[in-house]
Amino acid sequence: MSTDQAKETEKQPLIGHELIRSYLKLIDGSPGVYRMLGVDGQVLYVGKARHLRKRVSNYANPNGHTNRILRMISLTHSMMFLTTKTETEALLLEQNLIKQLKPYFNVLLRDDKSFPSILLAKTHQFAQIKKHRGRKGEKGSYFGPFASASAVNRTLNQLQKVFLLRDCSDQNFANRTRPCLQYQIKRCAGPCVGHISEADYADLVRDAEQFLEGKSTAVQKELADQMQVASDNMEYERAAGLRDRITALTQVQQVQGINPRSVAEADIIALHMEKGQACVQVFFIRANQNWGNKDFYPRTGAGADEMEVLEAFVGQFYDNKHPPKLLILSHPLENQDLMQEALTQKAGRKVEILVPQRGEKAELVEGAARNARESLARRMAETATQAKLLKGVAEAFDLDAPPNRIEVYDNSHISGAHAVGAMVVAGPDGFMKSQYRKFNIKDKSITPGDDFGMMKEVLGRRFQRLIKEDPDRKGENWPDLLLIDGGAGQVSVVAQIMREYGVEDIPMVGVAKGEDRDAGKEEFHRIGKRPMALRHNDPVLYFIQRMRDEVHRFAIGTHRAKRSKAIGATPLDGVPGVGAARKRALLAYFGSAKAVTRAGLEDLKKVDGISGSLAQTLYDVFHDKG
Repeated sequence: MSTDQAKETEKQPLIGHELIRSYLKLIDGSPGVYRMLGVDGQVLYVGKARHLRKRVSNYANPNGHTNRILRMISLTHSMMFLTTKTETEALLLEQNLIKQLKPYFNVLLRDDKSFPSILLAKTHQFAQIKKHRGRKGEKGSYFGPFASASAVNRTLNQLQKVFLLRDCSDQNFANRTRPCLQYQIKRCAGPCVGHISEADYADLVRDAEQFLEGKSTAVQKELADQMQVASDNMEYERAAGLRDRITALTQVQQVQGINPRSVAEADIIALHMEKGQACVQVFFIRANQNWGNKDFYPRTGAGADEMEVLEAFVGQFYDNKHPPKLLILSHPLENQDLMQEALTQKAGRKVEILVPQRGEKAELVEGAARNARESLARRMAETATQAKLLKGVAEAFDLDAPPNRIEVYDNSHISGAHAVGAMVVAGPDGFMKSQYRKFNIKDKSITPGDDFGMMKEVLGRRFQRLIKEDPDRKGENWPDLLLIDGGAGQVSVVAQIMREYGVEDIPMVGVAKGEDRDAGKEEFHRIGKRPMALRHNDPVLYFIQRMRDEVHRFAIGTHRAKRSKAIGATPLDGVPGVGAARKRALLAYFGSAKAVTRAGLEDLKKVDGISGSLAQTLYDVFHDKG
């Protein structure tokens, strides 16, 4: 080899096994987290290690790896390391980084919303029963999680028939002068107008709590005893009411389906993998009752095995959720003892992980695994259909390849009031609801009802954020196609915005209603091309109609929510020092927000929790003195 060739070889950067080997002298045996980076610094993989040097040395050895790992090693151009005090800390840090960075070769839980619960709110002497989602900051008893909002609503509906607890807000409660419809249809005991004493209502609350804690037999027996006493005393109307409550209670138990005898509190988690895709089915068992199930489709990290997929799912799933006492899994985890320790620390009590082989627990896992297998089969069939539709979209609009991300935009308002913009996203897996976005129209210079101006603001804000977050356009959030609800006018406005931000290479199509505004006669507008139409029975046309209908639904729903919030607003909103508790106290004392605005200073001072200085602030706000 010549001298020049030797120098050229020395200049070539190390990659793959050789690069990884070069890091061995820089790290020790501490536990920690490592990152493998690609040529442009993108994160390929995040991993944890009990002993960093030993773990990294495995990658330096070219033998004994799967094709997935070999490919990952070959793409590695640099590495980053972060040591931790314990391996448990490393596990938690690894899961946080995976969710934040979304590396290609890691398993990633893509749909990770919080789950709803039932809350018996006890901030009032007559407790309110309601659906709750998010942080548990309100005083009361929480029961959950339930798998879906529909499962909660179904259970609440039956519970109100059984226990007659109010679901109205404290403000509505304070302003009632006669019973509402819930009382008339026998779903509330009418505490707002004194139809039940505080002590008797408290007994109903206690019974509801017992039922939600799994003590349904005791509740049912007590109701049956009360019905018998009423019947013996010839109080037949009361006996009939108790009979109806017992019937409703039985219906709740039937709806819940599987009610295991030997499992009081557990999450049952089963995995099924096929052709590089995975489905994880989770059943929630609380108080010996089945509170629903939900399926998840994690990204499998370009071919991870079952142990790695399930371990990554469990770690990421409980990152923002409180784990139950028991996890019943279909497959063992690679670091099961470590995961158990991490979840125990998070819960503040012992959490056990089991992979049962026989008995009722094994039957529960088998049922969850069957659901996972069937769900994945349906998903794969839908994905195949979706792939054909995306290919058809590419052919219809002369795209270079089927789009992986289609963004659809629409506006909603009433004569310009409460205007909002909406974006929905569709791709190979159908509608990507976690990617939906809503935009409150903020520009005061826009003429009310100016759809062009609103669309300009929405798209401008969208591309501003995209460019700020991912200027090199390497992430998954950049669209391959924009669909705009509108014709040539909207298309020209959007094209102008795209030119301003230097993203005019993204294809964009306007969907206009067409002749007579009939579905099926849509016209499609593109810059520099004549309007076109698709065959009336073309599946691609139906697909575009579904996307347009979905963005309509989302935009209108967002608009209605904004309008309802504005209608429900009170003059007390935004007054410094007046939070939810003080607002309730003021409304309870004066009866309405309007009465608060008219109250004198001395009257304001009489309200519990309202100091002299706050009373003065309130008085000044409503009398134009502050």
